[in-house]
Amino acid sequence: MSIEQFHIPHPSDKHKIIKYFRYVDDIQVIYDTNHSDVQNILKDFNTIHPKLKFTKECEKNNQINFLDITINRTHINWRISVYRKPTFTDTIIPYTSNHPNPHK
Repeated sequence: MSIEQFHIPHPSDKHKIIKYFRYVDDIQVIYDTNHSDVQNILKDFNTIHPKLKFTKECEKNNQINFLDITINRTHINWRISVYRKPTFTDTIIPYTSNHPNPHK
């Protein structure tokens, strides 16, 4: 049984989480600030398992980066754009390299 099936439903219901996204070890939670706050959500998530440590990153100026996208929150919708870290070099693995084909 996965963590999403067994442990996440309780905090999700308790804090009225609107949406929960996870990719590998990155999680994004969308919640209603009228029902809960990020500190309480973080506290409950950190009680799920002693070896799991959750941290938070809050949006700034109605914007947050998640994986390789930037999510901008407006009054009526969300705008999504590609996010590149400041260290991004736009370097790719050449097809003729000795890397395995699935990596190319």
